[in-house]
Amino acid sequence: MKINTYDNILLDINEGIATLTINRPKSMNALNTATLTEIGEALDEIKANADDIKVVVITGAGEKAFVAGADISEMRDMNSLQAAELSKVAHNSFGKIENLPQLTIAAVNGYCLGGGLELASSCDVRVVSEKAKFGQPEVTLGIVPGFGGTQRLTRLVGRGKAKEMIAMGTMIDAKEAYRVGIAEEIAAPEALMDKVMEIAHQVMKNGLIAVSMAKYVIDRAADLPLDTAIDFETQMWAQTFATEDQTEGMTAFLEKRHAKFTSK
Repeated sequence: MKINTYDNILLDINEGIATLTINRPKSMNALNTATLTEIGEALDEIKANADDIKVVVITGAGEKAFVAGADISEMRDMNSLQAAELSKVAHNSFGKIENLPQLTIAAVNGYCLGGGLELASSCDVRVVSEKAKFGQPEVTLGIVPGFGGTQRLTRLVGRGKAKEMIAMGTMIDAKEAYRVGIAEEIAAPEALMDKVMEIAHQVMKNGLIAVSMAKYVIDRAADLPLDTAIDFETQMWAQTFATEDQTEGMTAFLEKRHAKFTSK
C-alpha cells in the first residue's frame, strides 16, 4: 500500500492499525492551518484504505506534547473572517475523525491543551500518559474554544465541569482527567503505546462490522429521547443478523472456539 507523505504529520499503516502522528515537536505539535489540512487529507487516505485498517491511533511526536494547542503565532494577527475559516478547517478534519467507521484512540503523550484537547475529544477513546496535562486555556488569550471544545468537552464531562475548566483556563493532570471522564485509561509514559496497542488488538479480535455499528449507534443516538434511541439500537442490532460475522461469532461460541471474523 502506497502511503502519502506530509510535511507536518506522519501516517503509518501496519497490520491493520493506522497511526497518525502530529509531527511538529519543536512547536509542541501546535495546530496551524497546514497541519489541520493535512490531518483531513490523511483521514481521507485512511477512509480510502478502510478495508486494510481496523483501528486508528492519533498521537503527537516527541515526549512533551500530544498537541499543546493551536498555533498562536499564526492566529495572533487574524481578523474575524480568517479565524472563522481556520475554525472551519479544524471542524472539517475533526468531524472526519468522528465519522470514521473504525474505533479511534488518542494516545495522549504530554500536553493536551486547547486544540489538542479538542482533537483528543474527537476520538472515541483516550489513553493518556501519567505525565499528560489537559485544559482549554483559550480565555487566557481572550478568545473562546473554536475547534469544538465547548461542545465535545461538555459531552465528556458535563456542563458544569466544562464551564469550570473553560472559564478558569487552568490545566488538570491525568488522574483528574480520568476522574472527570476525559481519559479512559492511564499508563506510565514508557507503557503508553503498549497500552494503546493492547486495546487496538483486542478490538481487532472482534467482529468489526459490529464494532463500527456499535460506535455509530452510541454517537447518533446519545442525544435522542430514550424510546427513539432504543428503537434505533434495535434496528442496528437486527441488521447485524444479516452478516457473516454473526453466524461465525455464534457458531464459534457454541463450538467453544475463537471466532474467525472476516469482516473488513
